[in-house]
Amino acid sequence: MKILALEKEIPNTKDSDYQPHLKAEAYRVWELNQDNIIREIYFREDFSAAVLMLECPNVQEAEKHLQTLPLVKAGLIEFELIPLKPYPGFERLFAQPK
Repeated sequence: MKILALEKEIPNTKDSDYQPHLKAEAYRVWELNQDNIIREIYFREDFSAAVLMLECPNVQEAEKHLQTLPLVKAGLIEFELIPLKPYPGFERLFAQPK
C-alpha cells in the first residue's frame, strides 16, 4: 500500500532544536529508502516540511517506521498519514462489459 506522509512541526520549536538531529535524520531516511519503505521524499516549495511516499502493508506499519526517525523521537515533528489506492477511472473507460 502506498502511504503519503505529510510532516507537521510541533508548535513552539526553534530551528536550533532541529540542528543536533539532522545528520542522524538524513541517515535514517536513507536506511528506510534502502529498505524500500520510503520510496520518495520531497520538501514542500511553499514552506519547510517533508513529504514522503512510503510503501507499507498498512498505516500502522508506516507509523512504526516513522517513529524511528530522530526528529520524531525528539518530539520535533509528526506526520499525517494518508493511505492511497489506485485511481479507478480508467477502468470505466476501458473495461469490457460482461
